This record gives sequence, C-alpha cells and structure tokens, in this order.
Amino acid sequence: MRHIPNILCIFRIILVGVFIAFFCNEQYLACIIVYCTAFFTDILDGYLARRNNWISDIGKLLDPLADKLMLISALSCFFFRGWLPWPILAIAVVKELLMIFGGIFLLKKRNTVVYADWFGKTAAGFFNVGVILTLIKNFVPTLGNFDWIIYSMAIVLAVIALFHYAKQKMFGHSTKDAESK
Repeated sequence: MRHIPNILCIFRIILVGVFIAFFCNEQYLACIIVYCTAFFTDILDGYLARRNNWISDIGKLLDPLADKLMLISALSCFFFRGWLPWPILAIAVVKELLMIFGGIFLLKKRNTVVYADWFGKTAAGFFNVGVILTLIKNFVPTLGNFDWIIYSMAIVLAVIALFHYAKQKMFGHSTKDAESK
C-alpha cells in the first residue's frame, strides 16, 4: 500500500506520452481528460503520502519530475502548434531546468531534497489552469487570450518562486528539509 503514491507518479509520467499522442492526433477533449487525470492523481498521491506517512525519497524525486514533464510537454505541444508564444515556453523551461539542477545540486552537496513552496505551488496551479484553458479554447473560442493572462500570472509567480528558492535553499545556511509537498 505504501507504494501507491509512487505508482501514481509513474502513471503520471506515462500519461505524458498519452497526452502528446492525443495532441498530435488533434484529440483535444482526450487531452483535457488526460491532463486533468494527471492533475488529480498528483493531488491524490500527495494526500496519500502525507496522510499515511508513505513519503519516500524516490517519491520526492518522481513527483516533481512527473509534474515538470507534463507541463513542459503540454506547453511544447502548444508552442509547436502556434498556440503559445515562445517566451512563455522559454521561461517555463528555464525555470524548471534551474529547479531540477538546483535540486540535484542540493541533493549532492547538502543531502537535502527540496520541496515546492507556496509560490511554486501557486505558479504550478496557474500553469495548469492555463493549459486547461488553452485546450478548452478549441471548443469555446470566445475565451480569447484569457489563457495568456493566466500564463503571465504563472510566470510572475514562477520567477518569484525561483528567486525565493535560490535565496532560501541555495544561499541559505539551513540544511533542514522544507515541509513535505
């Protein structure tokens, strides 16, 4: 039972390929279902891990990896379809890569696994809403560019999260692990 959160993370990683396949075949309703399924299994695995004390080191690494892969894959699909300007994709990719490499650095140098803080979780939430809105625009074109407003808010929060992360973890003197996701 204690491996359920990790199994859900692996399932989310598999859903990345499923999302891309549906997107390439212009099956946007299926994309919405897959993306929402990934989002809800993310919430479920975090809830189960915390509630039952099933938190594991592999889960601490798999969970954010699954999130980052799904988000970057969706944004990349949108960019290549011409639905998203390159600066949004570039900022999201750079931020995620910096977070990954910063996390690897801290794991090796301080044996510390870093978790998302409030800014990072909020930015991820805005990105997720942006992805869903972008897909919904195929069915409700009157939404206009509302998704870009959401992405803009996500970018601002992501940049704040990145600086907060760097200040607290990279340059701070504490080696204490942050609160669990």
